[in-house]
Amino acid sequence: MTMALRQPLKSLLPVLVVVALWLGAACVQPHRRGEDPRHHLVVLHTNDSHGHPVRFSYSGAPNVGGLPARATLVRKVRAENENVLVLDAGDVNTGRAESTFFKARPDLEGYKAVGYDALALGNHEFDNPLATLKEQMHLATFPFLSANIKTREGRSLARPYVIKEFNGFKVAILGLTTKETERIGNPDHIKDLRIQDEVDVAKELVPKLRTKADLVIALVHLGIYDSPRRGSTRLASEVAGIDLIVDGHSHTRLDAPLMVKHNASEWTTPIVQAWQWGLVVGRVDLRFGGGRATDLSFANIPVNLKTVEKNPDGSVTYSLVGEEIPEDPGLAAALQGYVDRVEALLSERVGRAAAALSSKEGRSQESPLGDLVADATLWYTRHLAVDFALQNAGGIRTDLPRGEISRKVIYEVLPFDNTVVVLALKGSDLEKVFHHISRLPEGAGGFPQVSDGVSFTINRVTGRCEDIRIKGSPLDPARTYRIATNSYVAAGGDGYRMLLNAVDRYDSSSFLRDVFADYLKHLGGVITPPVGRRITVITNQQGYIPWRLAA
Repeated sequence: MTMALRQPLKSLLPVLVVVALWLGAACVQPHRRGEDPRHHLVVLHTNDSHGHPVRFSYSGAPNVGGLPARATLVRKVRAENENVLVLDAGDVNTGRAESTFFKARPDLEGYKAVGYDALALGNHEFDNPLATLKEQMHLATFPFLSANIKTREGRSLARPYVIKEFNGFKVAILGLTTKETERIGNPDHIKDLRIQDEVDVAKELVPKLRTKADLVIALVHLGIYDSPRRGSTRLASEVAGIDLIVDGHSHTRLDAPLMVKHNASEWTTPIVQAWQWGLVVGRVDLRFGGGRATDLSFANIPVNLKTVEKNPDGSVTYSLVGEEIPEDPGLAAALQGYVDRVEALLSERVGRAAAALSSKEGRSQESPLGDLVADATLWYTRHLAVDFALQNAGGIRTDLPRGEISRKVIYEVLPFDNTVVVLALKGSDLEKVFHHISRLPEGAGGFPQVSDGVSFTINRVTGRCEDIRIKGSPLDPARTYRIATNSYVAAGGDGYRMLLNAVDRYDSSSFLRDVFADYLKHLGGVITPPVGRRITVITNQQGYIPWRLAA
């Protein structure tokens, strides 16, 4: 997943937090004129669910999303319409503990209950070894699709496409996975795979599929970007004959389909995407005749999303966005067992602290706990050539106590559902990051905690950051750097708006708290804070290295 378009996940905002999903239904002009429509197909679609099988809290709102509610929604649509396809554009793996601990088994059991027809392989399907992916494919009663991923021997890793038959017509569903998986996927898990260019494969297969089916849908994990030379926009502009692209990967929220014209013909292809985490289900209504789509309508259906309003007396009011969707009781009961088991799993001990690590000083100076969290982020992204990691102090909510460390404690230290994000940033924009840091007041949640690999001085007398060194060398405005941070900061939170200028971004979709736990296990034994010497603060002409081991 790339492009961090997800809402920053922090604390409850002071006045009103609105889940900005740009609802609404969008009707678009027919993208190709043919005879009067004889058929009606409803396509329900999701993408980037990332291990959210049961209802959860989002931006302070409780009980949103979840497969039991999604099952109710899909069942209702199927009862009202004869021809329904249910598709997922990939990245079902890596998210909340009740999914990740069980390698997405509860998600796939839920997908079977919902009645999915196909799922495209996303890059996060390779977060686990290929043996795990094959187990997942065996568990699912629906096909995993990807036409452009081959084994070293040249065999398709998954089915390239599937053809679904309805009363009077056929629909071909072509699966494609971003070639960027070669760069952002786990090297150990993809080393024996060959990922072909998505457009080259589509150019070969789409004409063949048009002879086999009345409609061709590309179910892809490519992403939506500003550049027409990347992602699903490139696919639509370079490959004619696709009636609909159902996309994922960039966590994009749309209020209408993107209509992309082929660069050498009049063919126009609509692109849709349904945000993330099952917060919405996309709905596309296609009407067509003679194998040519004549019109299309699109809507995002919220799955128990809510606005959150903090009242003057301190109480909180939640308001549904759209209609309430009741949960399927049978599926909810089946998935509750995973929830109960993961609650027990949170008692796991992942390390032992030699001394208490305080979070309190982290909003004004370097702290040992901040160093440890930032070092964990750097460790997790080590295969992506990251220069250093940056963590906002406000994201560390409580102390790490002396003694045994459980996963439950880590959930308290890092309670937000923030993921680890890697940004490619021009040196000139990185200078703006340090300029922003120099102007943060003491106590600000945006005060940085940084990993090994960077050092600098905050001069509160001059109001500047000085002696900035990255891997021992002065910051070069003409160079491009790679930094790792959390999804809240990457989205511009705590004033880091200049990070939105990143020339590339990769959202690992791995929660920071899980990364931190894995890092503590990696360290093994008794955990001693790093030595620091990363941030110097000068006040009243006096410089100091501002932290000491907490007692």
